[in-house]
Amino acid sequence: MNQESSLTLECIHQAAKKEFLEKGYQQASLRSIVRSVGMTTGAFYGYYKSKEELFEALVGKQYDTIMNCFKKAQQDFEALPYAEQKECMSDFSGQCMFEILHYAYDHLLECKLLLCSSKGTKFENMIDEMVEIEIEATHRYQDVLQKLGCPSLEIDPQLEHILITGMFHTFFELIIHEMPLGDAKKYVTQMRSFYTAGWKEIMGQ
Repeated sequence: MNQESSLTLECIHQAAKKEFLEKGYQQASLRSIVRSVGMTTGAFYGYYKSKEELFEALVGKQYDTIMNCFKKAQQDFEALPYAEQKECMSDFSGQCMFEILHYAYDHLLECKLLLCSSKGTKFENMIDEMVEIEIEATHRYQDVLQKLGCPSLEIDPQLEHILITGMFHTFFELIIHEMPLGDAKKYVTQMRSFYTAGWKEIMGQ
């Protein structure tokens, strides 16, 4: 891609971010995006086949990075010996949250698109996907506690889903509202303490 094409592509991306953030994916107008950069729709299709493909170009990498970071933290934790899992459960979850937080602040507009403007795309259920992964990991951790001889109390599935969903929404609210990073890090630390204590209480640990 030559320099002129690269500059045009960057203009498309900047205009698209503005349109998607203001209106959301479903209400955003591809025609408006194209018009704002002074090109024809036909010329736009030389870069992307559709509005959906354009949106994916803006957020696909960020979605993959966040999800891969989250999944890797789960895998690394479950690779530990059972006794170590019990001792450092909170440390692993905290490290993952801070990694995602820093990454999101380095890619703030793209992550806000994921969180606020992705309804109608394949990315709209990112938080729900994370919730399901966390629920499954929680159940596997309960199995570990059972094998260690300190079984968890039974947790009502509906309550479990509500609490885990609330945890993720609480975390991502920091990014949505663009809290100063220093404040966001402090809030994550406090949030971790709150949820860790709560889960230990519910699990009888």
